[in-house]
Amino acid sequence: MNFGQALEALKTGKRVARAGWNGKGMWIALTPGSEFATEYAKPVHAAAHVAAEEPNEMIRLGAHIDMRAADGTLVIGWLASQTDMLADDWAVVEA
Repeated sequence: MNFGQALEALKTGKRVARAGWNGKGMWIALTPGSEFATEYAKPVHAAAHVAAEEPNEMIRLGAHIDMRAADGTLVIGWLASQTDMLADDWAVVEA
C-alpha cells in the first residue's frame, strides 16, 4: 500500500505499519478527537494548562495518529517522515 491507502485504512479503524521499519511490533493508529471535563485533566499534562485558563470549559482533544514504538510505548502525535510518505511498503496490521 502507499501512504494514501494507509491513511484510508487508519480512518476505518485499522492499524498500519511499514515493512521498512526496523523495530518489531511497531504500528500506527488513528486516535479520534474527544472531549472531557477539565476536572479530569492530570496535573502534569498539557490539558491542565487549558483547565487552569478555562476551568468551566470542556477540553477538546483533536484527532491524531499515535505510534506503538519498538519498546512497547505509545508515542502520541506521530509524524510521518518524507520517506514514510513516499513509501509503498505500508500494510494493515492484523490483530
